[in-house]
Amino acid sequence: MKPKINIFPNPETLSYSAAEIFIRVGNGAIEARGGFTVALSGGSTPKSLYKLLASENLKDKIDWKKVFFFFGDERNVLPDNDESNYRMANENLFLPLKLPVKNIFRWETELKNPENIAEKYKESIKVFFNLSENEFPRFDLILLGMGDDGHTASLFPFTEALNETEKITFANYVKKLRTTRLTLTFPAINNAANVVFLISGGNKAETLREVLEGDFQPEKYPSQNVNPANGNIYWLVEANAANLLSEI
Repeated sequence: MKPKINIFPNPETLSYSAAEIFIRVGNGAIEARGGFTVALSGGSTPKSLYKLLASENLKDKIDWKKVFFFFGDERNVLPDNDESNYRMANENLFLPLKLPVKNIFRWETELKNPENIAEKYKESIKVFFNLSENEFPRFDLILLGMGDDGHTASLFPFTEALNETEKITFANYVKKLRTTRLTLTFPAINNAANVVFLISGGNKAETLREVLEGDFQPEKYPSQNVNPANGNIYWLVEANAANLLSEI
């Protein structure tokens, strides 16, 4: 489906638009199926979104007891580590809203071994979504960022996970970071009903132009591979990140 590219003058207006999508998609899912499944992203832009969702103005716009949280990726660090995506979401969204633990599904990084962590998370997802052996989950919403190298989730350029077609989760070794990251795979991401990219910062402008307007090189620019087969994709882009795009 052709992406919807929306440009915002600053990160604040971007976050507000993301919150509106979150609430609209969430309430629609709750009305249709009784629950809303969302995979969260780490990073500074999502952090602003989470704070906004937990704010006095918006916290009563959705029934949080019916929202079920997952994570699109995670660093292989303990959940209380400063680098943990879970910790960031917990401090800015889960704790302020007093969300029940049973609604939060995180990567169990205390297991230490990345392959074991990825396998355990896959099993948690399969049980929650009641999946058969070869099925992928259908998240109502997946939030994604994009790095200045074109990576999204923990799907980094020229890494093994980019070519995975069968697994839901992957322990992805990233040579340039000298570490293994935990991530949903492209088949899992592209099975979502809605995917929202949150992108801000002038340092991403050149890469974003290549991703959206350049040649298709998904090994070099993994974000190009995000294309939900039966879903919507939204690019919410702050003006500095969009300033090299020709079609805006």
